[in-house]
Amino acid sequence: MSSLWLTIGLLLGSAIIIYLSCEFFVNGVEWVGRKAAVGQKATGTILAAFGTALPESVVTFVAVAFGGTAASKELGVGAALGGPLALSTIAYATVGIVLIASGQHLVKTPQLRDDFRRLSRDQGWFLAIFAVKIALGVVLFAAKPWLGIAFLAAYALYVRQEMTGPSGDEEGELEPLKFQPRAAVPSTLMAATQTLIALIVIFVASRVFVAQLEHLGPVLGLRPQLLALLLSPIATELPETMNAIIWVRQGKHRLALANISGAMMIQATVPTALGLFFTPWLLDSSLLLAAGVTAAAVGILFLSFRRGMISRKLLAAMGLFYILFAVLLVGLHFTR
Repeated sequence: MSSLWLTIGLLLGSAIIIYLSCEFFVNGVEWVGRKAAVGQKATGTILAAFGTALPESVVTFVAVAFGGTAASKELGVGAALGGPLALSTIAYATVGIVLIASGQHLVKTPQLRDDFRRLSRDQGWFLAIFAVKIALGVVLFAAKPWLGIAFLAAYALYVRQEMTGPSGDEEGELEPLKFQPRAAVPSTLMAATQTLIALIVIFVASRVFVAQLEHLGPVLGLRPQLLALLLSPIATELPETMNAIIWVRQGKHRLALANISGAMMIQATVPTALGLFFTPWLLDSSLLLAAGVTAAAVGILFLSFRRGMISRKLLAAMGLFYILFAVLLVGLHFTR
């Protein structure tokens, strides 16, 4: 019993540390983006997304590349499918819930509609790449590992597009850098240092969080792949979710949405490439269920962003997809 309470304590403690570290990370990465003149949208979709996507990418890499058992590789493949699911449901729902709780509204301005259209393109690209990702999971052929390079190339193309495309208007004012609170314009070195230190703390705390979930798995009677699909994504996507809470609280909901969108593009490509390199990449019924729910959620987001019909309630309702997935997955697990 004492071990269980220690696990719960570490779980909650690491979550608090991740949130506090994300405060420093989003503050630092915004200044890094300003210094690099990459635009606020690219700051969210590329700089912030790349940093916060490291925990789940590392989970996948360690599991598939260094895992010596089939269970470990199952954990890695499950994480590669669970990440996009958590982002398209829990992360977007978090934005909607925080908007409602804070009394903020998505005012349909021309700038916001342009942002929605750009985000719809991200969702469209995600769906196209995701479809290929799932199709490869139901066939078996010798050259499959080489296709991992194509997924990495797809992400490189996305980065190039984001860095060279229109950035749009800045949203809100930048808060003073926490490492230099009295400086109107902090130094580039201090902004980069704060961002890097916060990222390291997020990485370590995320690993502790995932480890505690892995300890809870056997207690709850969950298989490694079930754990990877149902619980691990909540942990590994925690930085993106925390970033969303912080940015929405600051009135920067467009930046929060861009961060989630960019993280989804990473999840559609990098972990998939790792899975193709180091595993047969064959998806069972539970993984295909995750893929189906993810595609349905992203499909709704794509159409809504494209038509400018995104609302707080619609974003909050995306969480229902995760609840539906959890119910179906548990039912599938216990009927085997």
